[in-house]
Amino acid sequence: MATILAHIRIKTGREGAFEELAAALHAATHERESAVLRYEYWRGAEPGTYYSLLAFEDYRGFLTHQTSEHHETAAPQLGELIEEIRLEWVDPVQGASDLPPTDAQPLFEDADELTRRYADLYAARVAGWWQERRQAARSG
Repeated sequence: MATILAHIRIKTGREGAFEELAAALHAATHERESAVLRYEYWRGAEPGTYYSLLAFEDYRGFLTHQTSEHHETAAPQLGELIEEIRLEWVDPVQGASDLPPTDAQPLFEDADELTRRYADLYAARVAGWWQERRQAARSG
């Protein structure tokens, strides 16, 4: 399982264009990708700030999303709209989220060059303390 919280800041005055593109990506992702569990966007409290929650069955599903035709087609437009983006790997709290835990997984051997590039850019970062919390929850 792979879950990411994207922190996004849009260039001033470009919010409408970003929201249109986000809606198109949302529709395409849910229509064309079988491994997607969540793919949602929200406006933040500060002007021009947005968040996106992306959850996939596994890391391969995330990489498939990143390299999909609809995502690659939108990438140049996103680059024109986004001032700053930070991807944060997050781990659902069991019993407080219906998503499975985020786990690191090795890159699959048959990965093409684009997939390998995204795997380098967005390697899954699983915090050590998550495992400690999971073990404590199981033994508690």
